[in-house]
Amino acid sequence: MTSTRTTERLARILGMLPWVIAHPGASVAGVCRRFGYTRAELARDLNLVFVCGLPGYGPGDLMVAYIDGDEVVVDLADYFARPLRLSPPEALLLLASGMALISAGNAPDALVSAVAKLQAVIVPDGDSLAVDLPTPPEVVSLLADAAAAGRVVEITYTSLAGGRTTHRRIEPWRVFSSLGNWYLSGRCHLAEAERVFRVDRIREARATEESFTPPASVPPTEVRYAPGADDVSAVIRLNQRAAWVAEYYPVEILSRDPTGMVIRFSAADPAITARLLVRLAGDAELIEGPEVGTAVADLRRRINRRYRGTERR
Repeated sequence: MTSTRTTERLARILGMLPWVIAHPGASVAGVCRRFGYTRAELARDLNLVFVCGLPGYGPGDLMVAYIDGDEVVVDLADYFARPLRLSPPEALLLLASGMALISAGNAPDALVSAVAKLQAVIVPDGDSLAVDLPTPPEVVSLLADAAAAGRVVEITYTSLAGGRTTHRRIEPWRVFSSLGNWYLSGRCHLAEAERVFRVDRIREARATEESFTPPASVPPTEVRYAPGADDVSAVIRLNQRAAWVAEYYPVEILSRDPTGMVIRFSAADPAITARLLVRLAGDAELIEGPEVGTAVADLRRRINRRYRGTERR
């Protein structure tokens, strides 16, 4: 997959800006080499930075960022050149947010370390700070305990795509929360590969006595989609207004130009891609994928029938 997700893009921008500010006259080639950019990607990120700044957002409040020949220019962004100074309420909010992510099982090791350092500064006397979160579903505790103990679990799972119910044996690695939902990541014996399951789609779950050894490096806790051999692929052209699709979904970017991009979108059911295309309307064009084309036509017919039926009533 060649798509750069929003979080990855933001992290690269926040790493690039202080370095360029500290190295006036930095070359395009040097910045690209150091931060893994292509010239086109660097230009896009600098264009994004160019419309950012401090509240007020008048011409004098916005950063200046552009490519001048072979030089990267960043100006009026001194607040990126020095450490951020947080007010007490800001620091407490940041600490509480970090602790919430950790308790939800969705924190990388770097965040755990940063939260520990921040807590030592904000609560230096060892006092406790409690963060209350909504009570998770009961099955979350079962899955988390099995992951901690290295026990295989058996689940009955109904897929969101096709509504098919299967019985699976899972080696649970992590249980985490994202965008308001709980997820289980682990190795699925049925698929013989890593999978991420939405907990609210698990109908039954029980821990077994079978143990397993988790991998030395567990993939990051994020909602990912692993295309399978039976998935239906479609080639879609997106204009600039629909470019968010490439950041939100795991897609393959086939080409890109100033007017948009061409992507390959894979899904277990063509109806999933059809719903996206109908939602995007004129901002997307199906180039290849006869199954998806049929699903789009069928979905539009059903929508039209429902609309006409509503009108008659």
